[in-house]
Amino acid sequence: MASATRGSRRGPRAAADEIVVTGLGAITPLGGDVKSFWDGLLEGRSGVVALDHEWAADLPVRIAAPMAIDPAETLSRVQARRLDRASQAALAAAREAWADAGFVGTAGETGLDPTRVAVVIGTGIGGARSMITQYDVLRAKGPGRVSPLLVPMTMANGSAVNVGLELGAQAGAHTPVSACASGSEAVAYGLDLLHLDRADVVVVGGTEACIHPLTMAGFAQMRALSTRNHEPQRASRPWDKGRDGFVMGEGAGVLVLERAIDAAARGRTPYAVLAGAGVTSDASDIVQPGGDGRERVLEHAVQRAGLSFDDIVHVNAHATSTPVGDMGEAEVIAELFGEGTVVTSTKSMTGHPLAAAGAIESIATVLSVHHGVVPPTINLEDPEGGLRVDVPREAREMSVDAAICNSFGFGGHNASVVFTRLP
Repeated sequence: MASATRGSRRGPRAAADEIVVTGLGAITPLGGDVKSFWDGLLEGRSGVVALDHEWAADLPVRIAAPMAIDPAETLSRVQARRLDRASQAALAAAREAWADAGFVGTAGETGLDPTRVAVVIGTGIGGARSMITQYDVLRAKGPGRVSPLLVPMTMANGSAVNVGLELGAQAGAHTPVSACASGSEAVAYGLDLLHLDRADVVVVGGTEACIHPLTMAGFAQMRALSTRNHEPQRASRPWDKGRDGFVMGEGAGVLVLERAIDAAARGRTPYAVLAGAGVTSDASDIVQPGGDGRERVLEHAVQRAGLSFDDIVHVNAHATSTPVGDMGEAEVIAELFGEGTVVTSTKSMTGHPLAAAGAIESIATVLSVHHGVVPPTINLEDPEGGLRVDVPREAREMSVDAAICNSFGFGGHNASVVFTRLP
């Protein structure tokens, strides 16, 4: 297998053919838009809170990182009632990203060819909350009271479909379902669509909204969640010796991708270049990472970007605050990119928004490249011994010419995407 190597760079793709990021949208535990999300990251602010709902009282884990605003509040009442919370979040983020890219109205109304606009929104659990809620209705009130909108609300592809309807996108509405790698896989899929000339504009991202007693109980039974109920803001602590599991989060992140030549023709200055992506699977274990899948996905992403390992100066890690996963990923990063590579885990502040993580963290990576600032990792009070990467505990200004964002999911899914500074 050909792989990226130190000090060897392939010839860069023609500037006009570069795929660039021209729009960003997010709804996260740190805020209801990209600005508040980014400001929260740089401040080192935690979005994790204690759950004071009655349904949480008997759960072993009573902390989570919900969205800072209710996405339903951004939609009309009729529209909100027809959508699961995950689709509501995806639509809110997509609207922000679409407008941020300079588009007003549907694809056709903006002058784009609708048959050349595609949507790729990943999710892991989809409309699970609606499914569970309507099952409760079935049991309590009978089948005649189940919502006629149950099926479209719970379809895994619901978020992609509803974003596609909103934008009038006719080149495809796709839904990667790859657990916590889904958001990054969506970004990689969008890159493929543009390189294959199946679209001119692709709206990509991930969404998840499953903070619910059943899902919380399920993850708790796996012993995957932090039980630091008494201090929620200190619960998510990647690479810290005191880490005891991840914190359930929710949200959505959306990016608008297009060719550099098209962005220039519209007078848009992109945030960054989406230079490459990799997708692999472990075929090892449903929960534990295994084999060389993480190494291969990083090699594929860097090679496709036409870069060497030495070019990557920052990694937005998957690091979820679990005892096993954090150090394994850090070791792979140190081996491939070198000891002292600057690494951050924004999950220390947002919790783990599952399928939305890769998209939300891609936005953070894009903004690190764009602004030359790496967000901190908070709660790293007693670093694990043998940690060979550089994890800033405060926001750090530095030149970020090339950065990579990692996402790994249950089932052995691995996805990494590379962003570079504009030429």
